[in-house]
Amino acid sequence: MAIDPTGADLKAFLTEAPDQPVTMLNLLRFADGGRERYDEYIAHFHRTSARFGAEVVYYGYGHAPVVAEQGQDWDAVLLVRYPSRRAFTDMVRDPEYQSGTHLRSQALVEAVLQPTTSAT
Repeated sequence: MAIDPTGADLKAFLTEAPDQPVTMLNLLRFADGGRERYDEYIAHFHRTSARFGAEVVYYGYGHAPVVAEQGQDWDAVLLVRYPSRRAFTDMVRDPEYQSGTHLRSQALVEAVLQPTTSAT
């Protein structure tokens, strides 16, 4: 299962309006004990992401879905707004940020990381 973006993923991501603001939707499925580990990652994220203009819009835990097929439920949802796609990729490549990404990788068994833009 995919968890972390690759260099090719980031390159493709930047081909579409690199200076456009973006909100990243994170759908997260935790490994055993992953919720606590991901909370450690969120603390690291807060310490290292602000200088790139990242703003956590929402972080919350999932519960039993009202409407979903078997296996479509998620353990948590995270929305993070960035001033641009370039700011996101600059952050992901930053050594200080990278020093804590193992927390995210170890916490998850599956993730969706999808860019979104405002419809209004």
